[in-house]
Amino acid sequence: MGVGIVIVVAVIVVIALFCIHLSNNIVRLSNRCDNAWDQINAQLKRRADLIPNLVETVKGYASHESGTLEAVIAARNGVVKATTPDEVMASNNVLTGALRQLFAVSESYPELKANANFQQLQNQLEETENKIVYARQSFNDCVLMFNNAIQTFPGSLFAGGRAPKKGFEISDADAQAPQVKF
Repeated sequence: MGVGIVIVVAVIVVIALFCIHLSNNIVRLSNRCDNAWDQINAQLKRRADLIPNLVETVKGYASHESGTLEAVIAARNGVVKATTPDEVMASNNVLTGALRQLFAVSESYPELKANANFQQLQNQLEETENKIVYARQSFNDCVLMFNNAIQTFPGSLFAGGRAPKKGFEISDADAQAPQVKF
């Protein structure tokens, strides 16, 4: 009888430890998603900080392209003011399109393209864009792992009512190559 009790207690302890592990894993995955989202926000902030300098540089060479410049500034302000993940994703997609237009405009101004300030800002923006792409991928990977953890058995038993997270989505406009027209 003593051995039977030890085995039952051991099984209960193992099951309890397994349940604690599953619950803690879900919390860790949720925190990783939050951290990955914060990384996206940090890169979007960096990009938003670079844009005014880029616009000022372009203004000096392409003053009659005010519509494009105003669209970039408006899109940048939309990203800065966005508060929810959905607003951030939507405003980010608008900004990406506006930046594409700005760089298409710059193609018409060889002296602008040769400007060291413009080249430096464009390189920094390109580097930041690459970091944003990586951060999006990392975030979406975290969201996938979290959603799998809370939606599959036995993790679904320990999800505690947590809703699946939404990944960073790309708009249809961003999925298509930009068209440059002169």
